[in-house]
Amino acid sequence: MSHPQLLLSNQLCFRVYALEKEIMTAYRPLLDNLGLTYPQYIAMLVLWEKKESTVGGICTALGLDTGTVSPVVKRLEKAGLVMRSRLPQDERTVMVSLTEAGVALEMKAIEVSQEIASCVLGGTDAGAADRYIFLRSVLDETLARIKSRNTQEGGNCQPISQDVEISIHDTDNKEEEL
Repeated sequence: MSHPQLLLSNQLCFRVYALEKEIMTAYRPLLDNLGLTYPQYIAMLVLWEKKESTVGGICTALGLDTGTVSPVVKRLEKAGLVMRSRLPQDERTVMVSLTEAGVALEMKAIEVSQEIASCVLGGTDAGAADRYIFLRSVLDETLARIKSRNTQEGGNCQPISQDVEISIHDTDNKEEEL
């Protein structure tokens, strides 16, 4: 190939996509045991942390819009895990709070985060905590950088300067320069 930067194995986006797919595969049976989908699980994470929140607060915490979060909350309510109520001072605002069943589910959910952490971090040894902190830091910094660029200049990332030399590894682990 005359352009190694176009190799699928050199695409960061593909690595993120493949990682997300594998992580979701690991989550599926764990969440099935809780009777939750992944979107329901992350909404419950917000509620377990805050005990109650508006739909807008859940949207903000998850970086999702109300068109995505509202149906998730409705399904959680139908499952008996949350209650929705409108605020008397502002009927447009929907408050979501945990039911007793929703609170009880939190104890079962602890196993999910432990299992996923073990899977992603390669165990639960002493080094796993350091790997977690490092990985979370890299992901947080990357996400912040991309969000910042997406809000500037129409979302276009700036091209890498011709003066900057970046090396990538092809599928045979031979270093090639871009």
